Amino acid sequence: SALMLGSMIPPKQWYQRRVRGDKLNNAPMFDKTTYGKLYDEVPKYKLITPSIVSERLKVRGSLARFGLQELHEKGMIKLVDKHANQVIYTRNSNEVDAE
Repeated sequence: SALMLGSMIPPKQWYQRRVRGDKLNNAPMFDKTTYGKLYDEVPKYKLITPSIVSERLKVRGSLARFGLQELHEKGMIKLVDKHANQVIYTRNSNEVDAE
């Protein structure tokens, strides 16, 4: 009866791996337009993180981090919290009041 039981079990199905979605084609370097957007638009965002900048400007995360450090050093954005994995900035309140 053990032989009959073995023949009743259906063969194992091999499932294909799921294909990842479209690969992001983010720019590895700033060009003039994205660099201009970094200085014009990003300081007006209420919440600024490298992931948000990377998504909106279509640049790599490392480039977004570098750009945010530059804006922070120039005093255009304010640091809220710095953690090992995530850095959070916000706009300067005095720039918004001036508009």
